[in-house]
Amino acid sequence: VLKLFKLLHRTRQEVFKNDTRALEAARQKINEEFKNNQDETSEEKINELLKMASDVEVILRTSVIQAVHTDSDKI
Repeated sequence: VLKLFKLLHRTRQEVFKNDTRALEAARQKINEEFKNNQDETSEEKINELLKMASDVEVILRTSVIQAVHTDSDKI
């Protein structure tokens, strides 16, 4: 669980580099989701949550695009 938590935060830092609002929003959401489920005892539910967190990490890493504004009419 801790390994996945750290991986999500590392991925967040890479994907949203230089975007302080997105970095903070993602940090809060990751922490909130893990905190809301920290008392879960059902092995089946824990495995389901871990699978979902792993899927989110893959989506962040492969599907999120950060555009950079370079000129008045270019991104």
